[in-house]
Amino acid sequence: MEAGAISMRYAKALMNFALDAQKEDLIYQSAYILSESLISQPRLKQVLVSPILPVKEKRTLMITASGGEENVCPEFKRFIDLVLQERRESYLQFMMMMYLDLYRKHKHIGTATLITAVPVDQAIEDRIKETASHLLHAKMELSTAVDSSIEGGFIFDIDGYRLDASIATQLKRVKKQFIDKNRRIV
Repeated sequence: MEAGAISMRYAKALMNFALDAQKEDLIYQSAYILSESLISQPRLKQVLVSPILPVKEKRTLMITASGGEENVCPEFKRFIDLVLQERRESYLQFMMMMYLDLYRKHKHIGTATLITAVPVDQAIEDRIKETASHLLHAKMELSTAVDSSIEGGFIFDIDGYRLDASIATQLKRVKKQFIDKNRRIV
């Protein structure tokens, strides 16, 4: 069975279980933290799929990466136990990402990323979230990142669409235009 099908099946099962238990918000927080941990620490995934590490230690590691023993609800712990019992640790990151998508669709939450060359203050972030929420008729989650390589301007990703108003991209376009024009001359 392909990784996407397995991950989606587990994510849907977790979503249905969370909705029945009315713990979808708590599970979302744990899934978000676990997903971020798996992305930011690639070695964590390698350790989780290792056959040498005992299941008990894998469970402890997963719960710690999800926010800690006191912050993870019992329903999410049951899900982790199921994943470990079925030996599906290698799909965990995809399961979490799919659960996050299912939760956002269920709760009508849009996601956006703002990449700038310098940090943006909170007032601008709030204004962007408010404007995007109003236009999309959905609650917005905005994450910001600082990338000095764009040299100025911004890159705004919202629900699969990208608005690239960075200086670096504009310079690349101008350079490409000059190169294309010079090729026609020669």
